[in-house]
Amino acid sequence: MPNSSFGRFVWTLGGAATAGTAVGVAAGAAALAGGYTLWRRSQRYELRGKTVLVTGGSRGMGFAAAREFLRQGARVALCARNSDELDRAVAQLGAHGHVMAVRADLTEREAAARVVAEVAAQWGPVDVLAHVAGVIQIGPWQAMTQSDYEQAMGTHFWAALWLAQAVLPQMIARRHGRIVNISSIGGVVAVPHMLPYSASKFALVGLSQGLAAEVRRYGVRVSCVCPFLTRTGSQEKVLVRGQQEKEFAWFATSGSTPVLTQSARVAARAIVRAAQYGPAQVTLSLPGKLAALAHGVAPSLVAGALGVANRLLPEPTGSETGERSGAESYNGFTERAIRPQIVRAGRELNQQGFAPASD
Repeated sequence: MPNSSFGRFVWTLGGAATAGTAVGVAAGAAALAGGYTLWRRSQRYELRGKTVLVTGGSRGMGFAAAREFLRQGARVALCARNSDELDRAVAQLGAHGHVMAVRADLTEREAAARVVAEVAAQWGPVDVLAHVAGVIQIGPWQAMTQSDYEQAMGTHFWAALWLAQAVLPQMIARRHGRIVNISSIGGVVAVPHMLPYSASKFALVGLSQGLAAEVRRYGVRVSCVCPFLTRTGSQEKVLVRGQQEKEFAWFATSGSTPVLTQSARVAARAIVRAAQYGPAQVTLSLPGKLAALAHGVAPSLVAGALGVANRLLPEPTGSETGERSGAESYNGFTERAIRPQIVRAGRELNQQGFAPASD
C-alpha cells in the first residue's frame, strides 16, 4: 500500500471501484441468468393434456419415453407391431395416465396415415410425434442383404417421413406441434459392422434437420435426438449375421457396460425435453458429444480410428448371409456375464420374455 495520504486515497478508491465492478459483474451475470431462465420457461411447450404418439412405444426406449410423457401429464398413444407387447405396455403404463394402443407396421406406406387418423378419432390431432421405433442388424457388410437395408430404411427413414407427412398439416394449421425423431450416435458417426443401421440413421438425421428448418416458420419444431449406447434390454431382438456368437458378444457387451452406457430413463427424459424446448439436434452423453465433435472436426481421422477398431471385430465368413436373433447368439461368456444385465433392463422396459419389474 502507498505511504502518502494521497496514495492511500487513490488506493482506497481503486479498491472500491474494483469491488463495485465485481459486484456489478456478479449482479449482471445473475440478471442474465435469471433472464435466460425466464426466457427458457416462456419457450417451453406444455405437455399436460397434449396428445403424444410414440412409435416403438411397446418396449425398450419407446416404452421409457412413453412413461416420461405420461408423467408430464400427456395422453400417450403407443404404436408397435406386436399386439401382445402393446397389451402388456398399456396394462403397465395405464397406472400413469391415459394410454391407448394402435398396432401397425410402419414400414407399410399407408400405415402412418391410418395410425394418425385412429389417434385423432379418439383424442384429437397429434400434438407430439416421437418416432422411436428402430431395428438393428449387426455383422460385416459382406454378410448384409438388400432386405437388411430396406428394413432399416423403412423403419428409420421412410416411416419417419410418412409420419411427418401425416401429422404436419394439422400442426401447421394450428401453428404448434412437435416432432422428435430418435436417431443415434450411429447416425452421426458410422459404426463398423452396423452399416444398414448407420446409413438409415444418417438419413433420419438429414430428414430431421431439413424439416426443422422448413417448418419452424409455422410454429412447429422438429428435433433429432442422438443417444449414445443405452441400456434398453433390446440386444436379444437384434438380427445377427456373420460369426453370430462373436458378433453378438461385442455388441451385447458394449451395450450393457454401465461405464460406457446410459440408462433408458436418462435418454427418455432427454426425448421429453426435446419435445418441450424444440432444439434441432441433441447428442446425448459425454462420450457421444466427444465422438460427434471429433467427427465434425476431423472426420477422416475418426474414420481411420474406426478402421483400426474394425480390425478387432470378427472376420466375415465369406458369402454366408445366415441370420440369428441376439437371443440365439449367446456363447458361454455372454450367457453368464452379460445376459443378467440385459434381463434386468428388459424387465423394466417390457421386453418380451422377461417378467416385468415393478415401477
